[in-house]
Amino acid sequence: MKKFALVTAGLIALAALSACSTSSPDVIQRRDTQSLSQVLDASVLSVRNVTVEGSQSGGGAVAGGVVGGIAGATVGGRVEGQIIGVLGAVAGAMIGNAIERNGTQEQAVEILLQLRNGERRAVVQAKGADSFKPGDAVILITTSGKTRVTRAPELAASANANSSVPQAAPAASH
Repeated sequence: MKKFALVTAGLIALAALSACSTSSPDVIQRRDTQSLSQVLDASVLSVRNVTVEGSQSGGGAVAGGVVGGIAGATVGGRVEGQIIGVLGAVAGAMIGNAIERNGTQEQAVEILLQLRNGERRAVVQAKGADSFKPGDAVILITTSGKTRVTRAPELAASANANSSVPQAAPAASH
């Protein structure tokens, strides 16, 4: 029963580690709030699905090694327990590392863009609420060195290129 509790605790720790990070364009980091961002207008040239490799911080290997070592050390006598404990720690570390890597892997899109000045850019971001297709009007928002792509607001997408200030919507009459 003790061994089961230890293994369960280790797996919960590994799951928690794998849920710590995201590159979703729909999630804004707390440190990026109330920051002035650069915004550029662009058009989508192409979109392709990609996989963002999972991270390997070492936390998964450490947690797996501890769980494997403790579980292995409880097997057999003193000498056998030590040997199996070492083997369990190595196996646990390898398994924990693989769980962390696979748990933090993300499905993403690579978006090839054409800026208004003719320059081209590519941005890779996790799949979010928006889906893009060639010809879509989008904006690139850069904050703290990270850029995300989102749909251009209707006002920006339809604004006259000669106008530098968008016109306000007419007021509703009562």
